[in-house]
Amino acid sequence: MSYFAELAWIDGAIARDVRLEITDGRFTAVTPGAAAVGTLLPGLVLPGLANAHSHAFHRALRGRTHGDRGSFWTWRELMYSVAGRLDPDSYFTLARAVYGEMALAGITCVGEFHYLHHAPGGTAYADPNAMGHALIAAAGEAGIRITLLDALYLTSSVDGRPLEGVQRRFGDRDLDGWLERTDALRAAPHARLGAAVHSVRAVPAHLLGGLAGRAPLHVHLSEQRAENEQCLATHGCTPTELLQRHGVLGPGTTAVHATHLSDGDLKALGTTGTGVCLCPTTERDLADGIGPGRSLADAGVPLSLGSDSQAVIDLFEEARGVELDERLATERRGHFSPAELLAAATAHGALGWDDAGRIAVGARADLVAVGLDSVRTAGVDPAGAVFAATAADVTHVVADGRLIVDGGRHTLFDVPTALREALA
Repeated sequence: MSYFAELAWIDGAIARDVRLEITDGRFTAVTPGAAAVGTLLPGLVLPGLANAHSHAFHRALRGRTHGDRGSFWTWRELMYSVAGRLDPDSYFTLARAVYGEMALAGITCVGEFHYLHHAPGGTAYADPNAMGHALIAAAGEAGIRITLLDALYLTSSVDGRPLEGVQRRFGDRDLDGWLERTDALRAAPHARLGAAVHSVRAVPAHLLGGLAGRAPLHVHLSEQRAENEQCLATHGCTPTELLQRHGVLGPGTTAVHATHLSDGDLKALGTTGTGVCLCPTTERDLADGIGPGRSLADAGVPLSLGSDSQAVIDLFEEARGVELDERLATERRGHFSPAELLAAATAHGALGWDDAGRIAVGARADLVAVGLDSVRTAGVDPAGAVFAATAADVTHVVADGRLIVDGGRHTLFDVPTALREALA
């Protein structure tokens, strides 16, 4: 299989007239300055984008939570109402459509932070992992890869209050119960299995060490000031310090949000090589605050990006949000280069797919063609397209060598119709 790109993003810069040879889903030749041979991919061709943090079922909330003022905590009650209605079949239908939307946006791999495990009341399904297996199947039918980050969720607060209401669907009886269930998860060629600490609210401190060393391991961290205050009151330290005490931080771990950090937290994340996934559109939508993106990067923290609550599914918006929100916080411009932002948008390593996220011989053959002729991108310097393009400008997507988006349409199913039906 051969593709040709007039412009391709290779090693952090634009190369011209690039011939791309693919065999068995991997690049076997990447040749700049070549003759135009193979199927033309128009516009600017990027590596596949990685959505490092997703809650697929939150897509059902888009546009439905803005009728009144409130906070993260009032929004959470609306989220719980959605969580209470889903079963394995309806979750598969919704997730398939959501992952199809991600494919149309150029996302070739998703990290699904999965905590909707059980039937209402916390009763296990006949297959205790029916919901997780539904997500894995949904990603496969959408043509993208998935890392299922199965979350340990045992308590409702930092001081250990028990789960109640819809939260019972999230919880296993204890750490051993979670281990027993997750050991029975079945992966697939397009899927990898990871783990998650939902948050320091949801996992008692003495159990945190039971997940140390797992990779990839993700954790919601300091998304809300209230979480920090509760942790300080209960444990006498910040959530970051608590995770560090129990060995949870490290190169295989990604902290999600990391919005409200102390200087000591920044140092701890950097010195341990812990990654951080920023989700600017969700943090903006929920009024969570602006994370210290530049300070994290300067501390040596690898950055990735996620769509989280699916307020929008657009990794270009997430990427430039990192820069533009930093401008609002500091009243200065120019914190991140386009290369740094695209590196965060293609950070497949945060999901355990170290062989993806770059256009290079031996890497997984993921490609995203971004049109440069729309009203948003016409006349834009291709090197700065991340500041102009949106998901709507994605015209073609190749995932593991397979064309899954052609001319702006998904090749496997009608995504808008699937979304309407799933959300009816």
